Amino acid sequence: MDGLDCADCALNLEEALRNTAGVDQVSVDFSLARVRLVPQDGARIQSTVEGVAEGMGYSLRPDAAPDGEERAQTWRERLWHRRRDLTTLAAGLLIALAVVMQLAGLPETVVAAVFVAAIVTGGYYIGRSGWAALRTARTLDMNALMTIAAVGAIFVGEWAEGAVAMFLFSLGNTLEGYTMDRARNAIRSLMDLSPRRATVVHGNQEKQVPVEELRAGDRILVRPGERIPMDGQILSGESAVNQAPITGESVPVDKAAGDEVYAGTINGQGALTVRVTRLAADTTIARIIKMVEEAQAQKAPSQRFVDRFARIYTPLVMVVAAGVAFLPPLVGWLSGTGTFGALFGEWVYRALVLLVIACPCALVISTPVSIVSAIASAARAGVLIKGGAHLESLGSLKVMAFDKTGTLTAGQPQVVDVRCFDHAEGLPWSDCADCRALLADAAAIERQSEHPLARAVVAEAEAQGLTSELAVAKAVEAVTGRGVRGQVNGHSMTVGTHTYIHESDPDLVDSPLCDAVHAAQAAGQTVMVVRDDCCGLRGYIAVADTVRPGVGQVLSALDTVGIAHTVMLTGDNEATARAIAAAVGVDDVRAELLPEQKVSAIEAMLDRYEAVAMVGDGVNDAPALARATVGIAMGAAGTDAALETADVALMADDLSKLPFAVSLSQQARRIIRQNVALSLVIKALFLALAIGGAATLWMAVFADVGASLIVTLNGMRLLRRR
Repeated sequence: MDGLDCADCALNLEEALRNTAGVDQVSVDFSLARVRLVPQDGARIQSTVEGVAEGMGYSLRPDAAPDGEERAQTWRERLWHRRRDLTTLAAGLLIALAVVMQLAGLPETVVAAVFVAAIVTGGYYIGRSGWAALRTARTLDMNALMTIAAVGAIFVGEWAEGAVAMFLFSLGNTLEGYTMDRARNAIRSLMDLSPRRATVVHGNQEKQVPVEELRAGDRILVRPGERIPMDGQILSGESAVNQAPITGESVPVDKAAGDEVYAGTINGQGALTVRVTRLAADTTIARIIKMVEEAQAQKAPSQRFVDRFARIYTPLVMVVAAGVAFLPPLVGWLSGTGTFGALFGEWVYRALVLLVIACPCALVISTPVSIVSAIASAARAGVLIKGGAHLESLGSLKVMAFDKTGTLTAGQPQVVDVRCFDHAEGLPWSDCADCRALLADAAAIERQSEHPLARAVVAEAEAQGLTSELAVAKAVEAVTGRGVRGQVNGHSMTVGTHTYIHESDPDLVDSPLCDAVHAAQAAGQTVMVVRDDCCGLRGYIAVADTVRPGVGQVLSALDTVGIAHTVMLTGDNEATARAIAAAVGVDDVRAELLPEQKVSAIEAMLDRYEAVAMVGDGVNDAPALARATVGIAMGAAGTDAALETADVALMADDLSKLPFAVSLSQQARRIIRQNVALSLVIKALFLALAIGGAATLWMAVFADVGASLIVTLNGMRLLRRR
């Protein structure tokens, strides 16, 4: 949409379109200057909707306009799109001409005529939009109030005041439009990251085609230095790929055959042949853009408060203006201090000033511009915040909970020890036949599981050359959060946690293995005890996961930005969990939790602290993320579930951007409060000045326009955050 430079105008256009025949649903997004429409069954509404928008001074074009449409426009068409700016310029020139004529001593009627021409020229589109809002949306918006004030100024003989006020208002709209376009372009620039065309390879032939024509399975060639046009898997070639457009990290990542690549990322020095895995509309960057747009359309709590306040404030001030226009002259006339007509002109002028103050433009725009800028800045840095509500919640947090595996740790556990019941002291477990047999039997069961610990056991069996010795396990059953059981060579076996095995075999406490299990757990290892129903306890397998690099610095940075309490939630045993927590600097530990118990832990923290964030991978801990005030998923670029379930998604597979996201949200909250406070103070001040007769019409317009520009520019400071 072109010409939308006022948040209040967006609300009026939405109301007008909602009252249009054939329209089932409508949403006008001021932050992106976009209209979304759902027609009623079978209704053709495009021409009707365009006509309604045109009648209110706006022009619409299809969102899926072909690339290059703007460049193909003629100079006349570009000039027509700037027609509102040209009328503002013409009004300014007419005012300057009138001032020169006045200084030259020309007749007052001639000067007044030029001032009236300036009002008509500068106010043409303003009056037109105001009338359309009154006719279609049945509301008096700022355009209508400004038109009434300007016409009123003419009738009371304040030609110059009316002309200057109308010019300043029109100029303010133009400047607001330019500043909002900067915020909008921050999001639109994401759309330009992905190339429009790709080089398809068919045999020895290469052909350039639009990305919309590509299908899953197509092969594309990406030359050195080019942006990768589609999500896909590398078939051949090696290169370092800059994934900053997705993850926010500019350090290139080495890629080779079999690795995933994402649309919009930048290929390095090697040529790559890539097999397309997603359609153009489903690429990671396309989904990020869609989610960012949807996020900006959601109203934050502060924005809902401002909207409610505006709905009360504007009618109230209009009633006060009517009272100011009629009551004081009436009282003066009845008390004999003057004629009604003599007093009426003075008080009508004050009422006109009040009408200008009645529109809460700066107040209405104060919140969305800050949210748009913050979400755009976060998206550029590889952090997807799904709405103003989550942005404000993230900035108010004091407590943050973390999943352990894959979040605080690397999520790639490895077997570090295997001990059978009769293991000889000093003998390496890899040279112990019973230990190798124990590992082989455990791997036979675990290879039917997708749990990270199960993959570690199977990987170690393969590394020890035991693959050919693995039996076929039957009746394998996973016990969530506890272990897995099944039948191997006719025997029922269980591989599980120390606690789980103890429940079925209380003698484990008195076993010589018990001390060794506790020692391994105290060293930060996760222990899986192996029990055979035929011969009882056979031993254990110890697995260790490494702490993610830089986690300690991240937690320290979170403390600096105000996260006063951190908690680790894990299904691992208490000793292992506390060893990891001590290594990274987490304040509190909740261990041996089943998935549903993690949700209960989050609920308990909510009761105590009111707001809490949960950080995880967005897959295994999705219920806990959903229950938290803010669910934060990391590594979302490669995980569909994380993108969909989280409130905040860290696109890179690390926590380094988490302090930035919290700090950005805190700054956004501060700026929103500053903007709202400034808007209210200016309105209250000029209400008092207007009633007291100390404020002029042009001063009121200047204050309103100035406040709108100040809050817009203040909100746009968030775009500079990196």
